[in-house]
Amino acid sequence: MKRTSWSAGLSVSADGVGVVAHSGSVATRLLGNRTGLTTGLSKAMSRRDFDPGHDRGQVLVDVAVMLADGGEAITDIDVLRHQAGVLGPVASPPTVWRVLEEVAAGRLKKIAAARARVRRHVWAQLPDGVPAAKVAGTDLGEVVVLDVDATIVIAHSEKENAAATFKRTFGYHPLGVWCDNTSEFLAAKLRAGNAGSNTATDHIEVLTDAIAQIPGTHRRKLLIRSDGAGASHGLLDWLTAQGKVRGRSVEYSVGFSITEKIRDAIRLLPKRAWTPAVDADGGIREGGDVAELTGVLNLTTWPDGMRVIVRRERPHPGAQLSLFEERDGWRYQAFVTNTMTGQLGFLEARHRAHARVEDRIRHAKDTGLGRFPSREFDINQAWLMLTQVAADLTAWTRLLGCTGDAVVLAGCEPKAMRYRFLHVPARLTHSARRRRLRIPESWPWAAAIIAVFANIAAIPQPA
Repeated sequence: MKRTSWSAGLSVSADGVGVVAHSGSVATRLLGNRTGLTTGLSKAMSRRDFDPGHDRGQVLVDVAVMLADGGEAITDIDVLRHQAGVLGPVASPPTVWRVLEEVAAGRLKKIAAARARVRRHVWAQLPDGVPAAKVAGTDLGEVVVLDVDATIVIAHSEKENAAATFKRTFGYHPLGVWCDNTSEFLAAKLRAGNAGSNTATDHIEVLTDAIAQIPGTHRRKLLIRSDGAGASHGLLDWLTAQGKVRGRSVEYSVGFSITEKIRDAIRLLPKRAWTPAVDADGGIREGGDVAELTGVLNLTTWPDGMRVIVRRERPHPGAQLSLFEERDGWRYQAFVTNTMTGQLGFLEARHRAHARVEDRIRHAKDTGLGRFPSREFDINQAWLMLTQVAADLTAWTRLLGCTGDAVVLAGCEPKAMRYRFLHVPARLTHSARRRRLRIPESWPWAAAIIAVFANIAAIPQPA
């Protein structure tokens, strides 16, 4: 049998014209323009008597588009420069460096204000309103859930304020807040690697910035979730005070350390105090129980209304247990909340859903957070701000662009979104003074991509 190779007669040359390699990123840039983000950042970066060759707001949006597209270094902006036939002039890497140097502390505040205005416009355009956060097979209705968590970003060279971390690595320890309803990256603070995990001041700062990002009409019902790093008197007192702001309800669900007093309280619990835990689908969680410790603890020094709830679960083989846990064969975890209604199993499942923030962090590290480009701390802080913008653009693409015929792309993680959409090649043609991007008709997601472009182009621009 004669065999023929698929590569027979194949040759490669660099003389192609009218070809756009990452045509899907054009939609992301268009989204920045249609939502008013580019204009807002331009105003935030404007300086009196300074007329730059490249609009500073457009440069910042282009870097965010590059990060959403999978770029990892400032030189990756050349991927967008390759698309000048569609996008027009794009800043060079040296220009990007200069723009990042211009993002001082005062500019960051103006940029945050611009982002908040744009987010208000975006949320107003959501076809079905703000998505409800899902817990145990049900949703939380109008409650906006904010998840706060920190992560380690390793630095492979000496950078300003990089330091040894508690995990015996070297780098930074940024703290961020994500909206569980929309997956938006609301606020973050770049910190040295040796920054404390449960620093109340840092938590309060990023949560204040995050709440300011939420449109005013959606701040009436907030839920703040954190792991044990947030279990400090300072943070819980602040959260309690936020709940007393007129017209606002702030509930919290924060991990709590298993101390000796907690262990003593667990010993006092009768068997009837334990009720079955709930799994992610709302059914009974096999091998898990929940109980409340509030009545057997002295909580006079903690905020009024704080409840302590503990979960026990049979450990998986090989799990490391404390001496207390080895004695009865259960593994324990505790959290505190000020929510006074709802079954214990549901409240515990609601707290356990905070683990979704690990996916947000992983996505952010795939979108710029995993690598800081500069030796200078201020430039890295500006880079962190742009990773937030990139994460927002990705979330808005799903919320506003991936609807109708494009819903097949709505569930894609960033890497899948790039593979199926952002990195799709296209041919750029000109006819009757118009330009046209021609997606390959054989591309499996071609129809969905066309729908994304149409949905983004239909977004009304802010007044």
